[in-house]
Amino acid sequence: MPARTAPGAPSPFPSVANFRDLGHWAAADGRVVRPGTVFRANDFAALDADDAAGLTGLRLKTIVDLRTEKERSASPDPAFPGATQVVLDVLADVAEESMPANLHSLLEDPEVARAMSEQMTTAQARDLMVRGYRAFVELDSAKRAFRGFFTHLLTDEPAPMLFHCATGKDRTGWAAATFLHLMGVERADIYRDYLLTNDRLLPALRPLFARFADAGGNPELLRALLGVDETYLAASFAQVADDYGTIDRYFDEALGIDADAQAHLRERFLVSPS
Repeated sequence: MPARTAPGAPSPFPSVANFRDLGHWAAADGRVVRPGTVFRANDFAALDADDAAGLTGLRLKTIVDLRTEKERSASPDPAFPGATQVVLDVLADVAEESMPANLHSLLEDPEVARAMSEQMTTAQARDLMVRGYRAFVELDSAKRAFRGFFTHLLTDEPAPMLFHCATGKDRTGWAAATFLHLMGVERADIYRDYLLTNDRLLPALRPLFARFADAGGNPELLRALLGVDETYLAASFAQVADDYGTIDRYFDEALGIDADAQAHLRERFLVSPS
């Protein structure tokens, strides 16, 4: 079992660079998020043997896959003993046109990324990401998926749970941000967790960036697509404010997680600091 002593600790699994425990973040009431219960990650289909053994040691009970059918078919999750696989397709309504749903093509083929860099500017790429983050709040498929995510957290014995998408930063980022908000974690710490992707995932993608640059692509455009930025997550929060006024109303009206359910989740996933 990997040590989990501080919020946002680096991934103990080299082949899953964007893995981390959401435990230990401080809540407003003085408690902390229970460690070892809710984990976020990127696609882990290419898990090596040592890391597979390490993940098995977490004794996962639920693995939530937020990806599209196309992404899952191209890179299916490995099975783990005792873990229930749950599919919650956030972008089912826009699977072909959504940028977050198609980042896997950039990871697989630098030529695709190079061709993309000839067709758009870095500013346009960032705008696509912002629109994608707003869609996490607006889309019916996203509401269903995130409703399912929190509903599973409410079920008996859902944890330890691991949830992921392709790069572990966009769909996973919004799921993590809303979970931490519900726990009472300060917005600044929510952004701290979110922005850790730039320190964890991007270094693991250096070979891809090098191949992309060698093919004539613009590395800043690739960084805009494969990294994270405060403005991306802020776009989701802004869409919540536009559509619902407050995030508590978003939980209640869009996700069906009312005040009683929110309180129950806090009792389940918050503990006194050790």
